[in-house]
Amino acid sequence: MRKSISIILLYLTVFISIVTYPTCTQAQILVSPGVEENTDSIKKTMDLGPFFGLYKDNYFAVGTDPFHKPTGDNSGVKFQLSIAQRLTNATLPWGTYLYLFFTEKVFWEVFKDSMPMSDLNFNPGIGWTKPFFVKDRYCGKLTLILEHESNGRDGEASRSWNKVSFAGSAYVTECLSVHAKYWIPIVDGKYNQDLLKYSGIFQMGFQLNSKDRRFTLAATFVKRQGWNFNWNTNIQLGMRLHKDANQYFFIDFYNGYGEGLLAYNQFHNRLRAGLLIRPKFFSEY
Repeated sequence: MRKSISIILLYLTVFISIVTYPTCTQAQILVSPGVEENTDSIKKTMDLGPFFGLYKDNYFAVGTDPFHKPTGDNSGVKFQLSIAQRLTNATLPWGTYLYLFFTEKVFWEVFKDSMPMSDLNFNPGIGWTKPFFVKDRYCGKLTLILEHESNGRDGEASRSWNKVSFAGSAYVTECLSVHAKYWIPIVDGKYNQDLLKYSGIFQMGFQLNSKDRRFTLAATFVKRQGWNFNWNTNIQLGMRLHKDANQYFFIDFYNGYGEGLLAYNQFHNRLRAGLLIRPKFFSEY
């Protein structure tokens, strides 16, 4: 049952992207509704700032297990705060940039007594980013990231690992962007030595926007360690609250392991809904 849900979701999202792809293939690459961004304007924005901004998606969502009766154990709030700070005023050689990243992901059990925040995941990192331009259009970027992730706990509840990550994002069309990330892991946590079996060894995904960029469909698939077809799957549907706003109402479905560090080896399904704020260009994953 667990494996079949992941396989169905993977094929469904790929099918949707293929079906909708022809409607977007002739479009120019845009980053905001009705505004064409050429090489000079993008580079000017990157060179002059702002130097502080969003890194990954920032969101607040509440939900439960859609396949079982809601309880305090399988229901709650998940939220994420993620920021990036550029570390140099000048552009580095080869048109690159150096950033400091920080993401905090929190699982908050609001339906239990005293409403404890049971799992806080801290993910700082430093990244070297190279943007790419094709035919006077911004088309994507590559980033080399040194990152750490832990939950700040001690004893048997402690979780920790480090990664050297290679991440890339690209616009395929005006409507479709893709992303992938591969990491070299250094699992130093005493109580999570088998982390790769659950939290994975690489990931890939896509984001599909409507022509007016009002609606989005995003999917991320994380390959768990092993040769079998084992994936953690995350599907997200979003609707922009206003055509000029960067806030979305979104519905999110997670199927698999490794969503949080504390219970990384426990399988679960979660369906959540909430509010989401995205970075200007690419959402990081």
